[in-house]
Amino acid sequence: MKKPLILLLSLFIFNCNNSEKQKETEHMPEVQKEKTPVLNLEQANRLAQLPLHCMNIEYPNRLSQTLGGDTDLKSPKTLHPAFYGCFDWHSSVHGHWSLVSLLKQFPDLDHAEAIKQKLLQNISKENIKTEVAYFLGVHNKSYERTYGWAWLLKLAEELHTWDNETARELENNLQPLTDLIIGKYIDFLPKLNYPIRVGEHPNTAFGLSFAWDYAHTLNNTALITIIEQRAKDFYGSDTNCPMTWEPGGTDFLSPCLEEAALMKRVLPTDEFKPWLDTFLPQLKNKSFILETGKVSDRKDGSLVHLDGVNFSRAWSLNKIAEGLPEYEHLKNIANQHINYSLPSIFEDSYEGGHWLGSFAIYALNSTTIKQS
Repeated sequence: MKKPLILLLSLFIFNCNNSEKQKETEHMPEVQKEKTPVLNLEQANRLAQLPLHCMNIEYPNRLSQTLGGDTDLKSPKTLHPAFYGCFDWHSSVHGHWSLVSLLKQFPDLDHAEAIKQKLLQNISKENIKTEVAYFLGVHNKSYERTYGWAWLLKLAEELHTWDNETARELENNLQPLTDLIIGKYIDFLPKLNYPIRVGEHPNTAFGLSFAWDYAHTLNNTALITIIEQRAKDFYGSDTNCPMTWEPGGTDFLSPCLEEAALMKRVLPTDEFKPWLDTFLPQLKNKSFILETGKVSDRKDGSLVHLDGVNFSRAWSLNKIAEGLPEYEHLKNIANQHINYSLPSIFEDSYEGGHWLGSFAIYALNSTTIKQS
């Protein structure tokens, strides 16, 4: 009599479990299929207007300068003759990156030759010499660490991979500043005892990702080695990143996703997948939903950061999913984030317009779909 009773109990438990799973499935929200945004020539021409509008606009300007005395009080263009426009130094740098990226992808970009001349005028040997001198100033050792540093290396990488005579001249002109930033990374990273996990400029994972891209593209083994070691030191044991805490009210980076995108770069696939399973286990769920960051006021320079978080989430999600079929569904979430914020940046106020174009281009580049 015991065996039939056990069998009946087993069938009852099995049916109950199946019933519960069916209920869970029924209540799972349906994931809407998003159209994949594409970067085509028309879109490129619109996006180019954003950095072109501000790359030579000196004011308003946030210098983020530490003053050592009255003699340090100089105009933005005097202090930073290469990167004085677009409100602050790092936005100017990635505005220049935007134009290089677009010219490289779309040789028929409107006014291409005039844009090249603007780039050559700003990134001249003399101007870069002055930029280097600023970084060597006694009060400027940590200037733009590491957000501006990361974008400078992204600009250098983009120039290096652009097969064009103008690119060779620009890369050569920029090289002294590139070398200085590489040295700063190598000097700073061993001193950083703890990673900076915020959703804004100092985020360590973001700063290491772009630097790793540069180092990998140019085969700079010293920079690769220090980045990979510090990334493992900082993040190798991390588990259960609190995605529900994101985004913060003024975030333009996702601390969790930037970290995962960095570890995708530095770990072999057979090590990355188990690491990601413990760090963000919810990402593997094909019904995973991530609500876009909502912007309440695009004329507020801090609140408009949330358009940036949508773009940066997209490029991180696409990086995480790259080459991993089990995470393919993350690309749809990336598309959703780009599609939410992309239409707004063209009518944006200067608070967003001076920098969001770069984020949009990098996010669009991450979809790997281009149209001429």
